[in-house]
Amino acid sequence: MNNKWKQIVAISAIAGISWLLVQNPYTQIYLTQLTDDSVASMKQEDELLLQIKESTKKYEIAPQDARIDSVWKTVPAYNGLKVNIDDSYKAMKKEGVFDKDKLVFQQVPAKIHMEDLDPAPIYRAHPEKPVVSFLINVAWGNEYLQDMLAVLKKNNAKATFFLEGNWTKKNPDLAKMIKGGGHEIGNHSYSHPDMKNISAQATREEIRKTNEVIEAVTGLKMKWFAPPSGSYRDETVKIADSFGMETVMWSVDTIDWQKPSPEVLQQRVLSKVHPGAFILMHPTESTAKSLETLIIEIKKKDLDVVTVSEAVDEERSNP
Repeated sequence: MNNKWKQIVAISAIAGISWLLVQNPYTQIYLTQLTDDSVASMKQEDELLLQIKESTKKYEIAPQDARIDSVWKTVPAYNGLKVNIDDSYKAMKKEGVFDKDKLVFQQVPAKIHMEDLDPAPIYRAHPEKPVVSFLINVAWGNEYLQDMLAVLKKNNAKATFFLEGNWTKKNPDLAKMIKGGGHEIGNHSYSHPDMKNISAQATREEIRKTNEVIEAVTGLKMKWFAPPSGSYRDETVKIADSFGMETVMWSVDTIDWQKPSPEVLQQRVLSKVHPGAFILMHPTESTAKSLETLIIEIKKKDLDVVTVSEAVDEERSNP
């Protein structure tokens, strides 16, 4: 049989089979069901995609730029969130139903960051960020440090320790122990002067000497500066900035140097704690005895205890 006849036979066979399929009522029912199922599936997919797109109005959050506030001074930026429609659709496609817990988000960065602002102190993290930071100023209180470090480790909490330069020089092993616990270390001047009332040159020396001592002992470069007693003037902040450092203050004070009872200290902190809080403390007996309760109660408020650097980080968690 030549090729021409083969083609004629094949075409005839296809035509015959097609006629039989069309004439068979069961085949017609099947084809109709197949078409209906396909349309239903497409409709369901369209509805799912529409729901995901509509969810963007409810769940998306605009980024917030860093700014200088008249009261709180430096306010860090905070990323926004947007729904990744394609990835969210892929996550829900198998079940074919909308599930807000399967929404996939991506960060939307702010346009203005802390480093874009003029030098100003920072008193807290962004007020919407669910974190707090312990600022532990160390110039004395060696006898309580190890207990505090043990409590922080037990409760998986990190703090930022601001070390006096002269103290660090005399207590290198304790400084290394703080670093070994995974905590952040900042500069607390060299000799604990009133930074507001010393000269610009003396200010530079206090910061420089402390940076050098801490780096020699721990290998860490300083990013944060906490002036003793929170005393500073605008020039102090600008000088710290010239070293590439931010000046850190606080929004909640334990006033632990007055030796309050643990109950008084805990009530003082927990009645004022807020998202983004910087909590000032020292290695004292009151704080050492209060620390675990503070961590537990703060976490019950859905706030994480993190370092200053982590607190001011612009990343945001999913809603």
